[in-house]
Amino acid sequence: MRAIILVGLGLAVAAVLLLAAPGQGAPENPAIDDNDIGGTVTGAKGPEAGVWVIAETTDLPTKFARVVVTDGQGRFVIPDLPKARYSVWVRGYGLVDSPRLAAAPGKRLALKAVAAPSEKEAARYYPALYWFAMLHIPPKSQFPGTGTPGNGMDPRLKNQGQWLDVVKTDGCYTCHQLGDAATRTIPAALGKFDSSAAGWERRIQSGQAGRGMVNAIGRLDTQLALQLFGDWTDRINKGELPFARPPRPQGIERNIVVTLWDWNSPKAYLHDEISTDKRNPHVNANGLLYGSPEESTDRVPTLDPVRNASGHITAVARDADTPTTKDNTVLAPSPYWGEERIWDSRTNIHNPMFDAKGLVWLTARIRGRDNPAFCKAGSQLASARLFPVETSGRHLAVYDPATRKYTPIDTCFSTHHLNFASDADDTLWTSGGGDVVGWLNTRKFLATGDATSSQGWTALVVDTSGDGQRGSYTEPGQPQQPGKDMRVDAGFYGVSVNPVDGAVWGSFVGYPGGVVRLAPGNNPPQTAVAEIFYVPVDDPRAKVHGFSPRGMDIDRNGVVWMPLASGQFASFDRRKCKGPLNGPKATGNHCPEGWTLYPFPGPQFRNVAMPGSAESSYYAWVDQFDTFGLGANTPIATGNASDALLALVKGKFVTLRVPYPMGFYAKGLDGRIDNPSTGWKGRGLWSTYATRTPQHIEGGKGTSSKIVHFQLRPDPLAH
Repeated sequence: MRAIILVGLGLAVAAVLLLAAPGQGAPENPAIDDNDIGGTVTGAKGPEAGVWVIAETTDLPTKFARVVVTDGQGRFVIPDLPKARYSVWVRGYGLVDSPRLAAAPGKRLALKAVAAPSEKEAARYYPALYWFAMLHIPPKSQFPGTGTPGNGMDPRLKNQGQWLDVVKTDGCYTCHQLGDAATRTIPAALGKFDSSAAGWERRIQSGQAGRGMVNAIGRLDTQLALQLFGDWTDRINKGELPFARPPRPQGIERNIVVTLWDWNSPKAYLHDEISTDKRNPHVNANGLLYGSPEESTDRVPTLDPVRNASGHITAVARDADTPTTKDNTVLAPSPYWGEERIWDSRTNIHNPMFDAKGLVWLTARIRGRDNPAFCKAGSQLASARLFPVETSGRHLAVYDPATRKYTPIDTCFSTHHLNFASDADDTLWTSGGGDVVGWLNTRKFLATGDATSSQGWTALVVDTSGDGQRGSYTEPGQPQQPGKDMRVDAGFYGVSVNPVDGAVWGSFVGYPGGVVRLAPGNNPPQTAVAEIFYVPVDDPRAKVHGFSPRGMDIDRNGVVWMPLASGQFASFDRRKCKGPLNGPKATGNHCPEGWTLYPFPGPQFRNVAMPGSAESSYYAWVDQFDTFGLGANTPIATGNASDALLALVKGKFVTLRVPYPMGFYAKGLDGRIDNPSTGWKGRGLWSTYATRTPQHIEGGKGTSSKIVHFQLRPDPLAH
């Protein structure tokens, strides 16, 4: 395949097109069955390779779309379509959308690609990442701030990495994309402003999330941040375009089939979904999938992928006075929903998880923050005697699909994410507890219904005394003392259980952030011992440098994976540690050799020198059992700025792009095997559009969250 060099307006198109050689004849039609739509895509220069063909219908119980990629000869097969009337069109980098054609399964189409008439038109289809990378980041020379004339940077910000942490993984990008069509300019509905900086100041106050956005920008130098975002918008309004361009799908990326279904309402958002038991991807084969609507609603969405039908269950709080997000203050009207308070959730469900029996466990609020007496000082509960807990903001619940019974579970510790251990008690470990890590003995709870005696929690205590066990300890922030252990402030954000040795791992956010290993011992409230490992941000012994992880997962070998705000995918392998893992020097920076960092694909901010990308990835998941087809133990990061999932295969990324509708933003994923005997058709990954702002998805107001199924064919024409 030879390069094509164009001039004038076509120059940008040439940068992203990967076409078959000019002068080729029309490609032959591929073979199809009576439930496929197949055909060819050609442009002015011949067959169009690596472009997407999209088939969409509203004839089914819920809106449905399937997307495939053309092969090197511009051929495509959209396989196994439910019987319906479809609208079919072509999308690709360097193109604008082709006219939509009506089609039905069993039909062949000769689709005509439409070249973008200008670089500006081509850039409309770029993922948010390519626009976000245009944002100017304060140079290293402005840090640390002094708050004085000449260096007015907020003195709390010691370096550029702390700024990036807030603008990316632990702040602005936490809830929705930046750089998409909805955010890179100021919507007219907000009003008229003297400057774009003023427009941004007004924008971040909008709707029920306004207070959170104001608090996030308050962690930066607020006025400088508003100026930089305003400058970004001004440059875009004046016609500046991304300095980098996305490549078309290559190689195995052309074998991907993406299927989308609408679920939930346009006013509700999803945090993530669950399809099966992480420990056994055959559980719940072909069964309903469940979402977690977090602050938006108590209606938990479901999808029946066999019937192509969405539905819901209703989560309930135990106590009538449980707080509701309906009470969230609206600082300023939303340009989409005005002053309407569209969120109304008491349960605030964040994360779901299947167990081996097909029960769905959820992190869910069931009451107010004040804990019952059994959690506090004076309780006879072992965990409370050792470390009493006064408040908790979110608890647990379990749903039985067979009986349709939803059961709230009171916990003393707060919860955020979940993961099951492979032990006799089916222990459910949680994150989100802050000072403590909590768990539930689900075997005991299901047998007795007694939440009090079925739960436990532990503080995070590092064995700095070096005696191999947990003893008396110093508190966070206090100097180390010889002969004493050290309690650390490293509250779990992500949580996962090592299948090799049963140790529980968690990521903790912030700068530089890191991971914690927790060995429970035979009486976890008293015997659990932690090890802490910071991401090497400036350690001269480290071969790689990065900062600020968020969600994490672990592979079958015990290697921990997490995305970093520095724009890399990181692994930590404890087996590589050379020095002692306990004792007075084991305080977090004692194993730089355990870290390996892989720069995410896509452009880096121009004035950020660290290897990496402007990508802002939220979570990681490891395909331990090869449910997708890229191999067992494939780590996958959510490409939140890239409309994609990013799978790392032999040190290189495979981009699983969702090109339509633009705005795919995942906060979680899992993989399920429905039927191993049917090869690629019986397996795949599941995720959801998890942006808090579904109105920012292509289509605008009225667009709902979608659940997404990724499958990997052996070739682009398999059917």
